[in-house]
Amino acid sequence: MLDGVSLNLDRAHIARFVHEHAVASTMDLAHELASAGAPSGTVVVSDVQTAGRGRSGKAWQSRAGDGLWCTVLERVPSVTALDVLSLRVGLAVLESAQPLCNHRLGLKWPNDVVARDDAERGVLRKLAGVLIEARWRDAQVEWVAIGIGINMREAHDDLSGSSAFRVAALRDDVHRVELLEALIPAVRRAAQCDGSLSERERMRWNDVDAMVGRRCVSPSEGVVVRVESDGALTVRAHDGVITRHRSGSLFLREENATC
Repeated sequence: MLDGVSLNLDRAHIARFVHEHAVASTMDLAHELASAGAPSGTVVVSDVQTAGRGRSGKAWQSRAGDGLWCTVLERVPSVTALDVLSLRVGLAVLESAQPLCNHRLGLKWPNDVVARDDAERGVLRKLAGVLIEARWRDAQVEWVAIGIGINMREAHDDLSGSSAFRVAALRDDVHRVELLEALIPAVRRAAQCDGSLSERERMRWNDVDAMVGRRCVSPSEGVVVRVESDGALTVRAHDGVITRHRSGSLFLREENATC
């Protein structure tokens, strides 16, 4: 049960479901469960996170009712698959959320799902984020924790700062159970794919990439070209030289494109 609604674990492809009212971070709890032997397909959901985190260690609080905050445990087939897992999961999140959302969705390398309704004016609002954390034994990946946050309310306070901000959200009538039953099977399929992105995956990613053709200042200055099959972002500098980036964050030059 979640919010009084029955969750069909078989339909959602969930091996073990852990629901808490409040935790510091669903990622931390998932790692604890994995170290104690929790199976692949374990899903941790919390109504509230008091110390959630994103890429580069950015921390925020996640409040009850604002969204779905969850972590999925998986064992990936290879290190090569791990290299592009955030891209595959981002695509899975977009394709799961699009039917539940009134916005036209797109992707932002390497781990965000954004609303593109006002893209022509440079405005991109964040719907969801993905965080991947792996635990290793020697040269082998023991498990990965796939953290996903999806906004379910559009207007709330920015708990990482002092100002209010607006985000994209799902439709008002969407319940967390409906979202989980759509999301988790797609995420689990993505986690079991091996190797780099296939040509079909790469083309699909670039079809919905909200950044292509936009001017950026990081991870290098220039114009975003595309995402490659190994997960690299390519950027064309002002002199025409194309650089590849396997890590870092993408920041646009437009002042109002802040997500």
